[in-house]
Amino acid sequence: MDVADRVAKTFRMSDEAWQRHANPWSVWTRFAAIPLMLLAIWSRTWIAWWSLVPVAAVIVWLFVNPRAFPPVREPRSWAARGIYGERAWLEDRDLVPPDHRRVLRLLVALGIIGFGLMVWGLVMLSVWPTVFGTTLVVVAQLWRIDRFGWLWERHRAHRS
Repeated sequence: MDVADRVAKTFRMSDEAWQRHANPWSVWTRFAAIPLMLLAIWSRTWIAWWSLVPVAAVIVWLFVNPRAFPPVREPRSWAARGIYGERAWLEDRDLVPPDHRRVLRLLVALGIIGFGLMVWGLVMLSVWPTVFGTTLVVVAQLWRIDRFGWLWERHRAHRS
């Protein structure tokens, strides 16, 4: 079991949860949680330990989010196709051709570098690594969703 499998298990992603998570509102509000989490962590300089309250609120939202919106049964939007593709990939890793595996590994590496910069910026209370790291994380995730959307289209074409 790799990290992606563990994350899906942690969030208890059932069929219904995946369909709800494929709702574009779910996808975009998870992205909206990123600056909220950054602000919550940064707020430790203003409100000290009380900053754990907004941090906890964002964490709770991230667990509730995949179940908060109506399910998408037929993925038509870019975001929904990406989430359906991610699920198909989790169920059968062989769906991804070798050249796309390299791209996915690159995106994971980019996201890890971005996350490291983001954490460093938050610890040091430095704006540029926080913003640059967050940008890398978001770009990597958006590109990943795009690749999974392509994967879903390919997977659906092969099933037909």
